[in-house]
Amino acid sequence: MKGGRGWSIPIWWRWRATGGWPHLPSIPGIELALTSNEALDLPRLPKRLAVVGGGYIAVEFAGIFNALGVEVVEILRGDTVLRGFDQDIRVGLAEEMQKKGIRMMCGTQVRSIARTADGSLSLRLSAGQETVAGSIEVDEVLYATGRRPNTDGLGLAELGVRLDDAGAVVVDAMSQSTVPGIYAVGDVTNRVNLTPVAIAEARCLVDTLFSGRPTAPDYDFIPSAVFSQPPVGTVGLDETKARRQFGAVDVYLSRFRPMRHTLSGRDERTMMKLVVKRDDQRVVGCHMVGADAPEIVQGLAIALKAGATKAHFDATIGIHPTAAEEFVTMRDRLPDPA
Repeated sequence: MKGGRGWSIPIWWRWRATGGWPHLPSIPGIELALTSNEALDLPRLPKRLAVVGGGYIAVEFAGIFNALGVEVVEILRGDTVLRGFDQDIRVGLAEEMQKKGIRMMCGTQVRSIARTADGSLSLRLSAGQETVAGSIEVDEVLYATGRRPNTDGLGLAELGVRLDDAGAVVVDAMSQSTVPGIYAVGDVTNRVNLTPVAIAEARCLVDTLFSGRPTAPDYDFIPSAVFSQPPVGTVGLDETKARRQFGAVDVYLSRFRPMRHTLSGRDERTMMKLVVKRDDQRVVGCHMVGADAPEIVQGLAIALKAGATKAHFDATIGIHPTAAEEFVTMRDRLPDPA
């Protein structure tokens, strides 16, 4: 069949948007839990909600329901939210979420879920930092404990396509699977599970297959956001990964109360962080928790992609009064860790 711009797509060519699917643990009563698939289709707003998990989806839905007036408790196995993010981001976001009334039960796991006589849900818990072994009652429980590539039932194994332990299609740098002529992009490959990354991978694949320009996706300095309350924006390496990769790095950190809140009286603080490679002073990480963080970090991603140094940041004049100007006015380097 014919494609756009005059090129032809062979009749055997097939596209299928598979993506990912919420993953649920095998515990008694798990069929009573919601996932992100159903969370926005509830017939009524619950008064009490437990969110199980500490990643993107968990903190975003905790913030949504908290803002709607729901009593939210977030239950997570780890010590705080957003495992894999910069530690200052993790701590800063957790503090702000708790200020808004979201209760966090860290180091805790749900062992079972049961329906009570009055229709609520009883969650039996393991012992954690904030709890003793016991149970809590809520109206709904939302599981956000990860997503898995949605490859079941596609017949890939029968074709000889290799899948990893999580069920993701194993691909090379050009997005080709272990079977020549079968390609995969996006969440089904479990590389970088972000919508704009999937689009970029697809664009590269089109260039490779139909435009005569073999192109591999570039995964350096991909900006990302968590639409929590407050939101998170980040691009580049966190401090731990930067130290592991480069050895010596310079770190600049700022925590402040935005000017708007000096008038509103709200106790909400913004955190910004720069990670700089010490030998050549290239900025390799920008991280922010606070209002408009995704919008601000999107612009900074261009600077990091272009190889901006701390001197470039210092030479840039800020827009006053904005929170974003803090990224170009940070001058005091933190001491190296002991």
